[in-house]
Amino acid sequence: MGYLQPADYAAFGLSADTADAWVTAASAMMEAYCKRPSLLAASYTERMRVPFRAQTLRLSYTPLISVDAVQAQYARPRFGDDACGELLDGYSAGSLAGGYLAAFAAPNQWMPVDVTTLDVSLPTGEFRFAWNMMGLRYGVAEVTYTAGLTTVPDAVKVACAQIVRNAQTTPGLNVRSSKLDTLQTQYFSDSLIDSQVQAILRPYVAERLG
Repeated sequence: MGYLQPADYAAFGLSADTADAWVTAASAMMEAYCKRPSLLAASYTERMRVPFRAQTLRLSYTPLISVDAVQAQYARPRFGDDACGELLDGYSAGSLAGGYLAAFAAPNQWMPVDVTTLDVSLPTGEFRFAWNMMGLRYGVAEVTYTAGLTTVPDAVKVACAQIVRNAQTTPGLNVRSSKLDTLQTQYFSDSLIDSQVQAILRPYVAERLG
């Protein structure tokens, strides 16, 4: 989709008769730069390792709107494995938590997590698992969440318009609008997404994936 509507063109420094293809191409470049299918609200599912001590995850896509569903696997105690923190945290195969895991939690078994128990930070895109009375900690989690923009802010519209202006003044892109396509524009992406555009889009770039 385009992050500028025809009614916005003049307000953001574009000619009122700008071909929609310019905006469509610029919008696609913004999504590619941010490593996401859309800057607007969308549902994502990620599977990731949970840091043993922190029990906190940072999601790839922001701004975070909601954490919708979580399932996780308990960390398995492995004697002598400092990377998992068992020796430092008392979470060993002989502990109460270790005994519970051996008795009730099959290897690779996914456990549903009540999302209302999570400590969620929408501004940072992070959430922390609640303390478990058995002392159990999670090792892997699969998270389904909603993230993105509910409305297109002026800053994103400015970035889109700037890419279009950069494209229109770039040698090699002064072509008939009917021949403009995303692949041709993508070829010039390094020069079209200038430092100003990068600064505007920085909050929407995926920080990590997988």
